[in-house]
Amino acid sequence: MSKTLTFREDGTFKILQFTDVHMGDGVDGRDKDAHTVALMERLIEQERPDLIVYTGDLCWSHGVKDPEQGFRLAISPAVKSGLPWAAVFGNHDTEEGVTREQLMDVMLESDTCLAEPGPEHLSGVGNYMLPIQSAGGGEVKALLYFLDSGCEAPKHIGGYEWIHGDQVEWYAGVSKEMTAQHRSPLPALTFFHIPLPEYDAVWHTGSVISGKKFERVCAPKMNSGLYARMVEMGDVMATFVGHDHDNDYIGELHGISLCYGRTTGYNCYGKLQRGARVIQLIEGKREFHTWLRLENGTVLK
Repeated sequence: MSKTLTFREDGTFKILQFTDVHMGDGVDGRDKDAHTVALMERLIEQERPDLIVYTGDLCWSHGVKDPEQGFRLAISPAVKSGLPWAAVFGNHDTEEGVTREQLMDVMLESDTCLAEPGPEHLSGVGNYMLPIQSAGGGEVKALLYFLDSGCEAPKHIGGYEWIHGDQVEWYAGVSKEMTAQHRSPLPALTFFHIPLPEYDAVWHTGSVISGKKFERVCAPKMNSGLYARMVEMGDVMATFVGHDHDNDYIGELHGISLCYGRTTGYNCYGKLQRGARVIQLIEGKREFHTWLRLENGTVLK
């Protein structure tokens, strides 16, 4: 299969976002995991996306005998579909018994996986960019950035890790290079797991477009400036995260939409009906459309 992403002939490109799949905690989870797999397979069939993206916490690892087994189960619907797919890691994927490098190797066993380990000198594993070419091929029309938002912060700080300065500058460097090549910023989306502090700010001071907030925003205590760099670079239209299972809202702040996915896995906390977020890009336009596809078939736009 070609690993080149392209817009459809009608000028659209559809992404299906799974988040917080949480496979295999070993505690009464077998039926829940099977339920999650069945849901993902059904959502893939209903939406037939051009790309499937997992935004972290694909599996449990703490206290789990074989985290790789849960991880393989989490990606199995994407692998089975034969469609292109990509992923970033969450804070629970590699807490214990497995490394990010090992799980990246598992992903790369799939011929349809587009994820990359990323530059070795950067913080985290899985910092990479995927271009989307025009329907006719050859000309890059949009960009997808993927960043590793880490796990836990050092104990003297507490809370969750942040996207580090070297990752921020890597993004800015790639963005600057692509803008120079194409003489203007290309429309772009960014995917990572843990929400930025701006996800809290947009709820209080920005423009909330849609969705629910049933829990606090579990952002890092440190702000490494990624959002400011995205605003400065002018390419990113929206960011997509998971992590907070009972939030699914979208808000706009300083020209960028901050979007939560919808929790997909049944083997974790959360009162929101399980499902996935769908994102549709339009070739040649700086715009996107998004909706939620829920387990009962409901579509929320």
